[in-house]
Amino acid sequence: MSIEFRNVSKSFWTGTHRKVILDQASFKIELGRSMGILAPNGTGKTTIINMMAGLEKPDEGEVIRRSRVSFPLGFSGGISAKHTAVENSRYIARVYGLDPDYVEAFCRYLADVKEYFEMPLNTYSSGMRSRFTFSLLLALDFDIYLIDEGMPGTTDVEFNRKAGNILTERLKRSTVVIVSHNPSVIEKHCSSAAVLRDGRLHIFNSLQAAKKMYNYDH
Repeated sequence: MSIEFRNVSKSFWTGTHRKVILDQASFKIELGRSMGILAPNGTGKTTIINMMAGLEKPDEGEVIRRSRVSFPLGFSGGISAKHTAVENSRYIARVYGLDPDYVEAFCRYLADVKEYFEMPLNTYSSGMRSRFTFSLLLALDFDIYLIDEGMPGTTDVEFNRKAGNILTERLKRSTVVIVSHNPSVIEKHCSSAAVLRDGRLHIFNSLQAAKKMYNYDH
């Protein structure tokens, strides 16, 4: 059970030059060993997460998923802003073959957006939408959870506490991959870490070793 990158290359043309995200990178994320990936903003963290989820394809090489891999936290694909949280939660539940009643109830409890749960998502503030998206992610049962930049951008302390407790409990039987530019974001949930630099992913057994390399680059 894992996500494996085999000789994966990915780059983009910016209009002035080719930006390399990965260059013939090979690595594996094993189930049961949560990993944090450290990289500065603008270096391709989200692209890597999207490739893990199957939302983007590599230019070369292959990404092999031998696990149930989540959509990335914050990804809005499959979620319609024109529909209510009720409709969205029940639709996503059916897509993943889960009980719509359970997924709706779970999201109601965790997101706690009160009467807005019956209103279209395009009426939500960014914080409310982040809470709903994260609630939906945690409502679904995956082997590996993909999180871009950690907890959602909300100042709701109670939500962060509840979501953090559920995530901690979930990680007792699941694995998380968190990409962030901030080492403190990944410290709480990850047992190993990697640094994205010059198209290579350098994997370390300890967060301290990864931070040493990451801080040296800064």
